[in-house]
Amino acid sequence: MAEVNLLGIGLGATLTLIVVAMHFSKGTGWTPTQDISQDVLERRASTVAETDFPEPMSRAIGGGSGVAAGAVGGEEGAELEEGAEEEEQSPADMPEDEVEYFEVEFVKEGTTIELASNETILDQAEDEGMDLPYACRQGQCVSCAAHIQDGPGDEYVTHFKQETFSDDEIGEGYVLTCVAYPKASFSIETSEAP
Repeated sequence: MAEVNLLGIGLGATLTLIVVAMHFSKGTGWTPTQDISQDVLERRASTVAETDFPEPMSRAIGGGSGVAAGAVGGEEGAELEEGAEEEEQSPADMPEDEVEYFEVEFVKEGTTIELASNETILDQAEDEGMDLPYACRQGQCVSCAAHIQDGPGDEYVTHFKQETFSDDEIGEGYVLTCVAYPKASFSIETSEAP
């Protein structure tokens, strides 16, 4: 005949009663808090200046320049206020008869090529078959960073809409090849950031 373990039956009955009681009880009364993540993102976005760089969740996607234009001109489509600066012209818009050519030595790649002053260093290096690093092509990250060994970067290149390096870093010779247009001959080490 099978032996009945009273302790096991008692423990099983007690656990069953606890589970049933918890099932029918109203619980702790805790309710999850409201998801405010979108509100926080929108509030943060309203404090950040707009850029031309369309990155995910950026307010600049889809143009985004209406707010910036309104802030400068008083309303969208308004003329610039007197004394306000006009938008900087890209070296890429340089007339063909003003283009200059410079010898640039790519130290790590072991080659020297002639670069035009109306195209970025990155674009021209790629045209020559070099596989240089890049990500945004907008001067907003350091993926394409390089170092000019010959001196301050602003003596050898013109940056167009560079928003990453400080004046001190450019003074030390650091440049962003995706927005840097040559204006003299120099030696450059690619994949170098401060």
